[in-house]
Amino acid sequence: MTRAKLVLDEAEVDPNTRAKELSGQQINRLIQVIQAHGFMIEGDLRRELQQNLKRLQGINSYRGIRHKKGLPVRGQRTSTNARTRKGPRKTVGVQRNKDAKAGKV
Repeated sequence: MTRAKLVLDEAEVDPNTRAKELSGQQINRLIQVIQAHGFMIEGDLRRELQQNLKRLQGINSYRGIRHKKGLPVRGQRTSTNARTRKGPRKTVGVQRNKDAKAGKV
């Protein structure tokens, strides 16, 4: 059984009810059930993920270094693809020397 179904069953809320249709009493029961089970929710979950990344970066693990550099972490190839992690391509152009045309170089 998924956590969502477990919480809804214990709080005795109909799974087909939309969030905007929930009464204050139903919301309070949902909150109590979630806290009773000790499930982590939004802010706490984000904070824990950030702490995990900081820990990996702090101990200079391979995964931490890849996170710092913005490269794929789980062994994907980077010679092609990996555009999601690396961002859009940075075109490198050739810089010409002003004096090259005059024959001074």
